[in-house]
Amino acid sequence: MNKNRSLILSALQIEQKIVRMAHEIHENNYKEKEIILVGIVGRGLELAERLHKALLPIANMPIKLERITINKDQPLAGDMVYSGQTAALKNKSVVLIDDVLNSGRTLIFASKYLLTTEPRKLAIATLVDRYHRRFPIHADYVGLTLSTNLKEHVSVVLDRGKEAVFLE
Repeated sequence: MNKNRSLILSALQIEQKIVRMAHEIHENNYKEKEIILVGIVGRGLELAERLHKALLPIANMPIKLERITINKDQPLAGDMVYSGQTAALKNKSVVLIDDVLNSGRTLIFASKYLLTTEPRKLAIATLVDRYHRRFPIHADYVGLTLSTNLKEHVSVVLDRGKEAVFLE
């Protein structure tokens, strides 16, 4: 293990954060007919799958899970690909999910894409919010807010049995 690596969240803490976030999502959407979770492919999708699993037993409405693929380094370089029918997002409650909110670039471009579908509301969920914004976006559901310097890196591991969040 890298000696410059600090454990920020253990597997148990990650699970607790996900359960709390699921309850918050439900509390803010309990009057909706359906909630659509959209995970950004990669660890955002893995987090979305976990939130979906946590929401199913508490929600009194259908919870749909979709994915969006985006080039995180160059969001405008290629097409974004949404796994479902974009027309199905119209007038729905949509939660866009990624693992870490840092500069906000990935989430703002994905949000822009989803907003063209005219959802009733669009919220952002992230496991770690680092507060290093270059774009005007914020997370509505956050597992952990972490003050870091720009040279530090947050590493999220969501592999079963190895779940952890590290600061490197």
